[in-house]
Amino acid sequence: MLTYYEALEKIIGHSQTLPKVERKLEEMLGYVLAEPVVAKFPMPQFDNSAVDGFGVLLRDVENASENSPVSLSLLGEVQAGAARTHTIASGQAVKILTGATVPSSVEAVVMREYCEENKGRIVVKIHAEPGENIRRKGGEYPAGTEVLSAGMSVTPPVVGLLASLGFRSFAVYDKPRVAIIATGDELVPPGEPLQPGQIYNSNSFALRAALQAFGIEPTDVLHALDSAESTRAAFEKAIKNADVVISTGGVSVGDYDYVKDVLESLGVQTVFWRIAVKPGKPVYFGIVHASASSNQKLVFGLPGNPVSGLVTYHQFVLPALRKLSGCPAVEPKPATAVLGSKLRKKPGRLDFIRGQVRYLDDGSLTVEPTVGQDSHMISGLAKADSLIHFAADAESIEAGSKVLVDLLQWWS
Repeated sequence: MLTYYEALEKIIGHSQTLPKVERKLEEMLGYVLAEPVVAKFPMPQFDNSAVDGFGVLLRDVENASENSPVSLSLLGEVQAGAARTHTIASGQAVKILTGATVPSSVEAVVMREYCEENKGRIVVKIHAEPGENIRRKGGEYPAGTEVLSAGMSVTPPVVGLLASLGFRSFAVYDKPRVAIIATGDELVPPGEPLQPGQIYNSNSFALRAALQAFGIEPTDVLHALDSAESTRAAFEKAIKNADVVISTGGVSVGDYDYVKDVLESLGVQTVFWRIAVKPGKPVYFGIVHASASSNQKLVFGLPGNPVSGLVTYHQFVLPALRKLSGCPAVEPKPATAVLGSKLRKKPGRLDFIRGQVRYLDDGSLTVEPTVGQDSHMISGLAKADSLIHFAADAESIEAGSKVLVDLLQWWS
């Protein structure tokens, strides 16, 4: 069996970043920039006021104070968005509102809190420094500056920056189309009555939510019964419509585990089957060779137990989705934490123990295993925010030991 790191390397190696597409601002949150953002013009585009105040000449207010205020004639007002400007002379001031153009003759803007306005005059009670409260043209960046590099995730501030530069849309890497298949005769949609031996289909909803957290709405959410015919029909549809297919269940060695054989009969090339991890040993990964005009497709067969399915999605499928979507960092980046309780297991596989981390005052981490560690106990994963690495050859870890933890970042 492959180790965790060997399997992850193969998955990432077979994941090819998708082509870039143009997305409107309101559609691009969570995508990755496919091109650098270059300023079309300087920012700010013109000298403007950082405050509501009064534009003055420095020599007029150089000795102004509470005890020795200076009275100036008010020449006029400049509002934000107004094209009109004013030229002040000694003894004059102009009211300037936040964001409004600062006339070239103004040497500083005094906040209105330090001034009194009355009948066409203002009284200034504080001196001013050169350029005070003036945002200079190009002060943030000049025209032609590369403001953001390609490969950055599109966050709300990135959208705001693009809008401020006048972009209505921008080039991002496309996100993959993903299909979900849950297998098993025993699965029943939530809300319907259960018959003896049946369980609710939680995997479809959990995986759909995981994809939505990454900004992907699945193309298909299918249910395959425990027969070769039903399994084949589901995979045929999913592979046709999606770039990535994720199935749960049917990948072990039971009498009704048809997934691996069906995929190979459909021309899917098996890259690996089974990994030395717990939960998640019977993970399948295969590829569908691309046509000349498209990337190759990825097929993941995950275990049917709810915890196994979600943990292997997070550790193996999510890195592939990141790579396909153009993210520069795709692999989980373990942090170091101090273990709160002793752990024991049989050696042989890397265990991902569900845990809860806590940040101490000095910035360090502690981690405590959650209650409910079996692969069917989704309550333990629902309470977890991290996965503790319990090394394959280890039998125990003492409380107080330093351990590696992967933070569960569903929204990354």
